[in-house]
Amino acid sequence: MNSTNKVLLLYVTKIKQANFLFLKLMRNVFYTAPLLFLYSSFVVIYYMPYININGKITDADSYSIITKNNAFKYGYGLYETMLVKNRSIKLFEFHWERLLNGLDILKISLPSYFNKQKIENDILSLVDKNKLSILCRVRLQIFNTGDGIFTSFDNHTGILIECFTLEGTIIKLNENGLQIGIAEGLFKANDSLSNLKTCNSLIYAMAAKYAKINKWNDALILNSKGNIIESVIANIFWVKDKQIFTPPLSEGCIAGVMRRYIIENMPNVIEKQLLKEELVAADEIFLTNAIKGIKYVSNFENIIYNSQIGKKIYNEIVYKLYC
Repeated sequence: MNSTNKVLLLYVTKIKQANFLFLKLMRNVFYTAPLLFLYSSFVVIYYMPYININGKITDADSYSIITKNNAFKYGYGLYETMLVKNRSIKLFEFHWERLLNGLDILKISLPSYFNKQKIENDILSLVDKNKLSILCRVRLQIFNTGDGIFTSFDNHTGILIECFTLEGTIIKLNENGLQIGIAEGLFKANDSLSNLKTCNSLIYAMAAKYAKINKWNDALILNSKGNIIESVIANIFWVKDKQIFTPPLSEGCIAGVMRRYIIENMPNVIEKQLLKEELVAADEIFLTNAIKGIKYVSNFENIIYNSQIGKKIYNEIVYKLYC
């Protein structure tokens, strides 16, 4: 097997055995490993042989982590996960706007030679290099490379781009509904950082483990007030009497690009706080993110849900993204 195209098979019960990989490669350090295990008891991860680091394509196995790094030590950075299909970055404008907003909040400056067109070109060049232009997931990470909290405002910025294989079924509406539950004992702070996709993903990693222990497909995250705001890897919507609802950003959920896309194309969506009791009484529940699109939930608290509205949204709004 070619050493630059290794297949890493990780079992949920052996996550700790993979920790040494996270310390060797920067891409693994900043990737939240437990999130990979949702929806199956194990997963085969195909790491592509090439990455882009600071604007240059290089062999993935030749790059090692620099320990004097605020992203490694403190999770100081942002990332975007994007879907590429037929050499088109889906919802790229939304990703770019969210990224710029996050960089402004975190006081991270892009090098002058990195702009929107440069980032897009670098992503597509890497996709081409890895021969994944038909369908893949791209992870763009921008992080602070200073050494120490009090040097974090210095202009030391790193940019890492990776791409990963995807199965074609991932962008289709799921045939079998998801089973979900609440990650009890975990509460996400509601502050100026809560809408951002930061490199500090500990609460999601722990919630993912909670989901695996309970044999769920995903786990719901609570905010500090005890309201449901999102899942480990997605935003949440629910339907009652044909009315669609989703928690507002003010509740602390990630500002998901698919969430935004659906809201802008479904003007009747109401944003409101989500209590457990309301979800129990809902007619439908569905989860959304930029890679999986929309996935409907069939079971929460042993209650069975249908997917009539969710299917309609997929067919009328989400599907056209993938054409």
